[in-house]
Amino acid sequence: MNQIPEEFQLKEKINHTDYLINGEINSWNGKQTNVYSTLLCDSDEKEPDLIGYTPEMSGEYALKALNAAHDAFNYGQGDWPTMKVYERINCMESFVKKMITKREEIVRLLMWEIGKNLNDSRKEFDRTVEYINDTIQEYKVIDRKGATFQNKSGVRALIRRGPLGVVLCLGPYNYPLNETFALLIPAIIMGNTTIFKPAKHGVLLIAPLLEAFKSSFPPGVVNIVFGRGREIATPIMKTGKIDVLALIGHSSSAISLQDLHPQKSRLRLVLGLEAKNPGIILKDADIDLTVNECISGTLSFNGQRCTALKILYVHEDIKDEFLKKFSKAVDELKLGLPWDNTLLTPLPEPAKPDYITNLIDDAKSKGATIVNKRGGDKQKNFVFPAVLYPVNKDMDVYKEEQFGPVIPVISFTDISTPIKDMSESNYGQQVSIFGKDVDTLGPIIDSMVNLVCRVNLNSACQRGPDIYPFTGRKDSAVATLSVHDALRSFSIRTFVASKDNELNKNILREMIDSKKSHFIRTDYYL
Repeated sequence: MNQIPEEFQLKEKINHTDYLINGEINSWNGKQTNVYSTLLCDSDEKEPDLIGYTPEMSGEYALKALNAAHDAFNYGQGDWPTMKVYERINCMESFVKKMITKREEIVRLLMWEIGKNLNDSRKEFDRTVEYINDTIQEYKVIDRKGATFQNKSGVRALIRRGPLGVVLCLGPYNYPLNETFALLIPAIIMGNTTIFKPAKHGVLLIAPLLEAFKSSFPPGVVNIVFGRGREIATPIMKTGKIDVLALIGHSSSAISLQDLHPQKSRLRLVLGLEAKNPGIILKDADIDLTVNECISGTLSFNGQRCTALKILYVHEDIKDEFLKKFSKAVDELKLGLPWDNTLLTPLPEPAKPDYITNLIDDAKSKGATIVNKRGGDKQKNFVFPAVLYPVNKDMDVYKEEQFGPVIPVISFTDISTPIKDMSESNYGQQVSIFGKDVDTLGPIIDSMVNLVCRVNLNSACQRGPDIYPFTGRKDSAVATLSVHDALRSFSIRTFVASKDNELNKNILREMIDSKKSHFIRTDYYL
């Protein structure tokens, strides 16, 4: 531990036993799951470090959490869904203030649990706080727009957005705070009640926030349970009491959970799934700029991002120059520990190095070569990024979302090659196009916007800024998760209508003046 700066050291194992159900934090006395860190596991002799424990809760407790959320929503009659907008906003503002006090603790756990470097760990926390604050402001805008009566064809209407019901929220390990809260926060503030189970990795960092959730929201609004996905999610989904499945992960998990629900037609889905985002490098691309963007695009957080560039198409005319410069830039990268702020850090999943090695071996057996000198060098907790060329459709690395440090490269002479591959792909999140000539770029962009949901010009794929739409076509997403769109995804338009006559006018005036309804009102929160 001597080489680790004192501020980032874990002085002792974290024995996390608490969970939150129905507004009460209780201690779990049953079986626990060991939490390991691969950070210091740099040799075959060194086993992953045991850094803590979390509850391995049973289906019985999952159903207790579900019942708490169900009772809190109470078919739309509960205190939370009928609460005044400004009161829900006050609860959320209280939560974010308390969350900020846990910043350093959560940042440290992000590094230890998933190997995210210091800068990116801090950025994830700060971006999440910003996301919550932006969500609060956008909710105010939506509320203001709903504070005005409309009148059409003799029918007066007050149209607002209302909650959907009970939400099961399952987040990913690679952004266990930010992407999870991009689901959880808009779901809560719109008046839904929730059950939240953290991802397999990045679970300890939720523990410091239990008290903030408990003290900021009414009982049953936020229920946080820990354990295996199958043990927790399966009995919950089988009841049919879940109105929204909010998940960021693999499509196979989403499909399995949907299949458990007895009334699929009423189940709303908010899903962020796989992507195989390509980078397309045209013959007039600025090579140096393209290399820099492709380094960050393919290898930021070791490529463990759904928005990562996972395959590169390079025009035949510049293939050799690009591969030479790109491979050199990859080989110059340093592997370090998170507090060293290197781009490359140990992989958090113990089985991932073998998986990456298998992808490399499969590609080599089918005609690919490792272009960069250090590519494929393996430690117990890491594989140095391998640039593979030429890659073909028979290789696993072409077909699978590798989610790790291996970069397949394909050359092309006609733009129809990558366009055809993208049209046949199961995925459609983003693409990066590198080039200068507008006569060439224009038609390509016009094709790409109908294949993916974000076209990045001379820049790597990314999620932010969070005010922009984040979604995907085909198997890459269901619903949209920008600040504005997420509030819409977790709500539905609902309204009160009345014929435009004196009787109804008088009723509405009296209701507004007396404030007898939280829905029928024309005031709004500044």
